[in-house]
Order: sequence, then structure tokens, then C-alpha cells
Amino acid sequence: MVVDDSAFNRSAITTMLESERDIEVVGFATDGVDAIAKTLRLAPDVITLDLEMPNMDGYTFLRWVMKERPTPVLVISSRSDSRSVFRALELGAVEFVAKPEARISKRIESIRDELLTKVRGMLNLEMRKVQSAISLLARDRPAPVARPADEPVRRKGPVEVVAIAASTGGPPAIQAILTALPADLGASIVISQHMPAGFTRSFAERMNKMSSIIVSEASAGERLRPGMALIAPGNHHLLVKRGRDGLVTALEPTTPDDKYTPSADRMMISVAEACGPAALGVVLTGMGNDGAAGTFAIKRGQGQCLAEAEESAVIFGMPQEAIRTGAVDKVVPLTRMADEIIRRCSERGGEV
Repeated sequence: MVVDDSAFNRSAITTMLESERDIEVVGFATDGVDAIAKTLRLAPDVITLDLEMPNMDGYTFLRWVMKERPTPVLVISSRSDSRSVFRALELGAVEFVAKPEARISKRIESIRDELLTKVRGMLNLEMRKVQSAISLLARDRPAPVARPADEPVRRKGPVEVVAIAASTGGPPAIQAILTALPADLGASIVISQHMPAGFTRSFAERMNKMSSIIVSEASAGERLRPGMALIAPGNHHLLVKRGRDGLVTALEPTTPDDKYTPSADRMMISVAEACGPAALGVVLTGMGNDGAAGTFAIKRGQGQCLAEAEESAVIFGMPQEAIRTGAVDKVVPLTRMADEIIRRCSERGGEV
């Protein structure tokens, strides 16, 4: 079901979806009130959702559908609404697609392949996993402990860099982890979350406000420091290099031929080369196999690797492929992932 107050967008999205024989648009809705009635009557398998609508907006509808009729929701939003998208993901939306700003047919059609891939990936998705992740975010946590950006944190354990890979379902999972880490975590964190340009900065800013560690979008030539997390920019691959003054970032532009952007494999392989046994790889929810080659590289360098358990992964594709390499040391549900990272980054973490 397509939910959008714009007749142009409804028509364009419907045309793209129904260009595939096995996808049927059972109906459309023009606002949240209409969407509730149509959801009850049509029982769609997937809902595409615009957020800004009259009468009842997408957020109110999301709260209703997650409580009354849990259904996979794909947000289709403009890049200028990046902050709104992350609020929607916290409310239970599974994924999002960034639509072009201009209402030009050829431009809106540029999202066709991504739209179809994500809709297919959301079929038969277990909504209890989505609800579980949202419940985890709603848990009471201590307020973030403010720490000046220039206040040093020393490495104090066997792990130098934690490399986190995620895709579909990743933003809430990353939020659950980052907000549970202490300000004095003795390791640096680098993150590759499949996300388009224009969204990663907003995501990093949001995580920084909620977390005790310092979180920012990575820039080129930035020095990695313990207690800091860097998120790969949406239009670049994030790499880690060892220089004379320690570990620094490098950014490589993505190309149309790249299957995954930003690439978790490329990031994790660079961490394996730079850190060897002091690397910790973490593969979270997502479609595809990005992170599998990176996991293998980290293990080959005598580092440690974790993968999210099937019981919590919204989509088990990426963790499953990492596990199949035989390089994963432990499979961990999201509820315990932050504690496992903290343990392995502590002085005693490497002994177990």
C-alpha cells in the first residue's frame, strides 16, 4: 500500500512497484486517517509511507500501525527531511528511500531499483524483531555523560578499533549500542551503515546527542581516538590507515558500480590491516553479505569478531553470511551486544 498526499508521488511509486509482475499495489492512502482505514481493510504486506501529510501525519500513523497492526513500513522521504527519517525509524519504520527533491519523472524513477530491492527484502519480515529493537530504545538509560571533545581517553584493553557493519534495521541497532557505551571506552569505533549521502551527518549528530561517547561523521585525515565513534559519510567508503602519529581515516568516493555503500568490507579489511589482533569486528542486521569478507580479514589478522543473533536481527542476511565464514567468535543478541563490546574492550576482555 502506498501512503502519500502527493498524487504525483503516488502515481510514480505505484508505476515503479507494479513494473514487477509479482508486486501488486493493493491501494493507496492520502493521509494517516485514510491509511488506518485502508490498512485494516486491505492488510498489505508492506507499506510505503510519506511522513508529512495533512490530517494525520506519518508519525501518528506509525505509532498506530506498530501497536494495532504491525506491518513492515518503508519511508520514502526527501533528503531535506533526514532528521524526520530517524525519528520514524525509532518509531518502527524498517527502512527508508531518499526521493529526489524535484518532481521530475525521470528523477523519481532513479529510486526504482532501490525501492524494489528494499520492498522485496521486507517481505516475510518478523515484526516482533522490529518491535523488540524499538522496545530496547525505549528502555530507561542514564543520561549521557558529557565529555569535552579534547579530553583524552586512553586505550586500556586489547581492542584498538571496533568496526561495526549494518544495513536494513541498522540505525536503531547502532543507537542501542552507542547509547549504552561508556564515555571512557578504551577503543575507537568506526561504522559503515548503508545510507545515502545527506543522511549520515544527521544520524551522527543525533547519536552524539544521545551518547556518552563522541559521535561524528568521519572526515578525511581524522585521527582515531578512544571513546569516539566515526560514521562513514553516505557517499564515501571509510578506511583506517596507520600513520606516524597513529590511526587516521581515509575516504574514497563511491562509484555507481559499488554494490554496497558505504562498504563495510572495505572498512573492516582496512581495520584488519591497520590493527591486526587489536581489531574487533561487529556485523549487525542487514540484507546481503557486506561484512563477510571483512570479518574473515579481521579473523585472519588474529582479531575478534561478533555477529548479531538471528533472534534479534531484523534481517539476518549480513550476520548469517559473516557466521558462514567461520570467523565469528561469538553470536550475540542485540540486547547484549553493547555489554559484549565493553567486555572485549576492557583489560580482561581478551582473556575469554
